[in-house]
Amino acid sequence: MSLKRTLNCASFLIAAALSWNWPAHGENMIPDEYKTGGFFIGCQAYTFRLYTVFEAIEKTADAGGKVIEFFPGQKLSKEEPNVSFDHNASAETIQKVKDKLAQYHIKAVNYGVVEVKDEDQARKLFEFAKTMGLRAITTESVDAIDTIEKMVKEYDIMVGFHDHPRQPNNASYRMWDPNYVLSVVKDRDPRIGSCADTGHWVRSHLKPVDCLRILKGRIISSHLKDLNEMGLKAHDVPYGTGVSDVSAILQELKDQGFTGNISIEYEHHWETSVPEVAQCIGFVRGYGTAKGW
Repeated sequence: MSLKRTLNCASFLIAAALSWNWPAHGENMIPDEYKTGGFFIGCQAYTFRLYTVFEAIEKTADAGGKVIEFFPGQKLSKEEPNVSFDHNASAETIQKVKDKLAQYHIKAVNYGVVEVKDEDQARKLFEFAKTMGLRAITTESVDAIDTIEKMVKEYDIMVGFHDHPRQPNNASYRMWDPNYVLSVVKDRDPRIGSCADTGHWVRSHLKPVDCLRILKGRIISSHLKDLNEMGLKAHDVPYGTGVSDVSAILQELKDQGFTGNISIEYEHHWETSVPEVAQCIGFVRGYGTAKGW
């Protein structure tokens, strides 16, 4: 090959590399086999908080989800109602959960919302995430950002800062504001960003797509919700039937090259939500298929 042709090829490769949407540095990628409609969508186990971990896995599978996000302290199973599952769980309990996930071909991808305290507690938390093969941890512990960044670099596990709704009587709570979350994460390791809870943004009278754009490139995961109205009294409804504009949210996530998990955290009809959760997953499957994702 001539020198000129070699240089042209090299220039093309460099240009292509610069144009590609690379994942965050060191990201622990979720295997493509767990995608539905172009996204890794499943449940936050809190959707089934009235049930056990084992039942949450089963119900996620029944609804058509392929991934799950756990939360601290859920009871393990009907057979062992006095055993809780979290980052303090025994190796035996963790293995039981892994076996249950394998039985239903569900991938555990995230854990939270969990408090991060001192380095010893954080290390136990990240060791748990590593053992479970998780991609990320969800927290609101802004004060622990230095410890979190140290653990992220050491364990190559991502962290998303979660938002709850604006608290009218508590001005010190700022996580509802995507601009504040951005100020916390923007100068940190790229594996630190936002767990975008779209429902809580709607409860704070914010438009989710606008919030996502503010946090562009820093969306680690999402608690994707559609709500029946704006404001604190709103409740979850199946995707596409509320005010959240889920289609636009999905398009924005796809345009940003989002590679994290979408967790359905359905906080309505607690005992009978599986059909509505299935509608949410069906919406993403149908929309993504129509878009060719």
